[in-house]
Amino acid sequence: QVQLVESGGGLVQAGGSLRLSCAASGSIFSINAMGWYRQAPGKQRELVAKITSGSTTNYADSVKGRFTISRDNAKKAVYLQMNSLRPEDTAIYYCNVDLWLVTMTRGNYWGQGTQVTVSS
Repeated sequence: QVQLVESGGGLVQAGGSLRLSCAASGSIFSINAMGWYRQAPGKQRELVAKITSGSTTNYADSVKGRFTISRDNAKKAVYLQMNSLRPEDTAIYYCNVDLWLVTMTRGNYWGQGTQVTVSS
């Protein structure tokens, strides 16, 4: 019913930048919150940043001032601009979307994940 397609991951040196994108498609009526999570090897998945339908944002303390989340409602997309990347930012990044389907059913969906690797 809903597909999330992520792009933008890759390998970058410490101090560099990457921009992640996630586009939703399918039987979507409206989108509530959109967010990015990450999971490093041997660690639990954690929230990186989240943006509400009203564009209120919140960030993990570890990325404040370096990462910026944004959304384009017309494209049903969410973005994560990552600057001043550090080796500890290395992880698989997943987008997450909370939405209403056209059937008026609320759903929560995950992207397939995109690898971000920061070399020192």
